Amino acid sequence: MNRRLPPLNSLKTFEAAARHLSFTRAADELFVTQAAVSHQVKALEEFLSMKLFLRRNRALLLTEEGQSYYLDLKEIFRNIQDATERLVARGAKGAITVALPPSFAIQWLVPRISHFSQLNPDIDVRIKAVDFDEGFLSDDVDVAIYYGKGNWSGLVADKLHTEFLTPMCSPLLFQSSKPLAHLDDLRHHVLLHDSSRDAWKGWLKKTNVLGVNVNQGPIFSHSMLVLQAAALGQGIALGHSVLARPEIQSGRLVCPFEEKLITNNAYYFVCQQSQADLGKIVAFRQWLVEQVQQDQEDEDFI
Repeated sequence: MNRRLPPLNSLKTFEAAARHLSFTRAADELFVTQAAVSHQVKALEEFLSMKLFLRRNRALLLTEEGQSYYLDLKEIFRNIQDATERLVARGAKGAITVALPPSFAIQWLVPRISHFSQLNPDIDVRIKAVDFDEGFLSDDVDVAIYYGKGNWSGLVADKLHTEFLTPMCSPLLFQSSKPLAHLDDLRHHVLLHDSSRDAWKGWLKKTNVLGVNVNQGPIFSHSMLVLQAAALGQGIALGHSVLARPEIQSGRLVCPFEEKLITNNAYYFVCQQSQADLGKIVAFRQWLVEQVQQDQEDEDFI
């Protein structure tokens, strides 16, 4: 059977007034006027058809019914507060499953993830490498890092890195007999391709480089494979600045030219709108942003 509940705002106001035995102090706590407190208490008394307070010589007293009601509500509000605190605490703990491209996982996230675990020992990170994003999160994934333009319907998307493309190669290539001083010298070297030949075609077109045979050179399914091949001296890769950072910093790869082109796509942190404020997700997002900011402070590493 459905039961009609008293106005919840009136209950909250009554509990504060009964605890302080003062409409004035209750008003201060609730950030309302004394008249508003009086109105809410009167509305509750009318709903219950009984008096809850007595006024004696400028003092506020509880009736017997009011005292009994206050003790019950005090316990109820305490239980609500405890339940809320437990829920928030649970949201900041447990496991968080992160889906992301294998190359980004290996080159960027995995080397850093122990730092997150040290800061958040109650959050167990589970990394799920995926080759393609479908524009939605499966039930077994809490958050993801997608590469694209940030327009995934129904998902919260926070841009992480803006990246650029520039040719990269092993320092060993400078020891060969083939020149590598100008962009035109690319025609003397093997080009390494990531997924397709489109990236090199677009880059050479935008930089007005002619005479380079883009239809030669091996094609790799993942960016990390392209970088590995380049580091081994097998050719020149059109490297992503974010993914190539470890190889550049270690000296395994160098950038022979100054020409860099900002990509149209970027890496984004994404999650469901309904879970964006969950404690563990907030903690992971904030940590990611801090890591990216540190990267950007050193953005001239290439």
